[in-house]
Amino acid sequence: MAITAARVEISDASRRRVVAVLLLSALITVSYILLWIFARDVVASETRPGYVEFENSFPLADTWLLACLLGATYTLLTHRPAALFWLVAGGGAAIYLLCIDSLYDIENGIWWLPGGAGLMELGINLTTLVVSVGLLRWAWRRRYALL
Repeated sequence: MAITAARVEISDASRRRVVAVLLLSALITVSYILLWIFARDVVASETRPGYVEFENSFPLADTWLLACLLGATYTLLTHRPAALFWLVAGGGAAIYLLCIDSLYDIENGIWWLPGGAGLMELGINLTTLVVSVGLLRWAWRRRYALL
């Protein structure tokens, strides 16, 4: 299925839905960062030192993703052309983080851990994939209207 270069308009309802996804994603990102820092046992899938070291490297990158989500929200709400930049930067950042996280999970069997922690990690990864690709597709199809 080819993505067309035709001009796709942005309805107010569509804009509101994307803003809702962006804000929900930002809330989840902030919650995860805070839980990792202050209540790690709630979100940690493992306790091995290598896993903890690996996950400790994510808050800075997650904060960049958060900045992109909030930048996209603000610029979409104010109808600024920079919305395209923030949507593409955020979608790309999320996919990059997804790739790093998923490869670690696959190499270390995290998804298949007993007790549901691995399934939660798999769910986070799949949700990140769907939301990221969805936002990138939405933004790219409406790039002329956004600019």
